[in-house]
Parts: sequence; structure tokens; C-alpha cells
Amino acid sequence: MRTRTKICGITRVEDIHAAVEAGVDAIGFVFYPPSPRSVTAEQAKVLVQHVPAYVQTVGLFVNASCSEIAQVLKVAPVDILQFHGDETATQCQQSAQQLGRRWYKAIQMKPDLDVINIIKSYQQMGASAVLLDAWHPELKGGTGHQFDWSAFPKLDIALILAGGLKPDNIEQAIQTTAAYAVDVSGGVESAKGIKDQQLIEHFMQGVQRGSAK
Repeated sequence: MRTRTKICGITRVEDIHAAVEAGVDAIGFVFYPPSPRSVTAEQAKVLVQHVPAYVQTVGLFVNASCSEIAQVLKVAPVDILQFHGDETATQCQQSAQQLGRRWYKAIQMKPDLDVINIIKSYQQMGASAVLLDAWHPELKGGTGHQFDWSAFPKLDIALILAGGLKPDNIEQAIQTTAAYAVDVSGGVESAKGIKDQQLIEHFMQGVQRGSAK
């Protein structure tokens, strides 16, 4: 099966064009002000207009209220919600239902985490996928760190691999985890929030090689 790819933390129109030309499946916008890759709803509105049909747009939120997300969606109507904070499965489901969006949850792979049951709890509440990211005591994603890929579970839900992915390890990452999709941000950047076209192309070539084996 072909591994799907999302590039997250897009802040520039030219990076959307580079991502689309390279064949990505989804583009992520970070609506979390502490992040160096954060964009405002107004900025995202302009960016979304450059994303063609059949490429999905994803809005990343961290512990945002339903009303806060609704304000963003009024301006920048992204397709899917990515909950990247401490949101419970019930909170995710209720917000997504009120907002009329599909959703998935990011989980940081903390040591001794009962990851199987946590994934299932979000799946039971309607998550379209679950993203597994490296754990950091302070940061919410975009850490550049990776976790032990051998701990990546095999379940009957779409699982997305994130954390420390880059062109020179993505092929191995896919072969090790057999993830449904991969999510990259810093691994294809020349600076935080500034994507590099050549790195994007090399990353996507690695995805294709990993998917083919």
C-alpha cells in the first residue's frame, strides 16, 4: 500500500506549491501561537486558496476550545482537525461533531504509555486516524526527535508516524513501522517554518521507496 504523506507547519505559498508538485497528500497548518510555525486564521485563508482539490488541508490545534477552533474555521475552512494537546477522546469527538469536521489525535509516546488502549479509546469515539509522535516534556510536536519505531503498533486503524523524520531515514521508518501515513515538519526545512523544495523532493522519493518494499 502507498504510504500517505503530510507536510506540517506550512507558512508560505511557495512551500505549498513545492509540496503539491512533490506529491504530498495533505498540508498542515499550525494554529498554536507558541509554535515558530504558527499561522493566523487570516494567513491560513490565503494559503488554503493555493491548495488544489484532492490535497487535504489539516488544522493543528493544542488544547483549543470549540469556539476558538470555530473562529479559525470561519476564516480558513480546513478539511480535518488534528488535536495535538491533552484533549480527551470525548472532547475531540464533541468539538469535531459541533464543527462538522473529521478529526484525528496526536499521542506522544511517553515511556510506559499504554498506547494500545489509548489509541482504541480515540478510535471508539470516531477518530479517522491516530498520530504517534516523539515525547517531549515541554514541547507539543515539532521536536525533531524520534521514538523507538519498534514500539509502533499494528492495529485496525490508520496510524500516522511522526517525530524526527527526514529524507535519510524515512525509507527505513516506513519499512520498520508499516505506517499508514507519515507526517514531517522540521525534516524538510531550511529554517523553522521555511520548507526546502529539494528536501521535500528527497523526502517524497524516500517515501516512495519505502512504500514499494
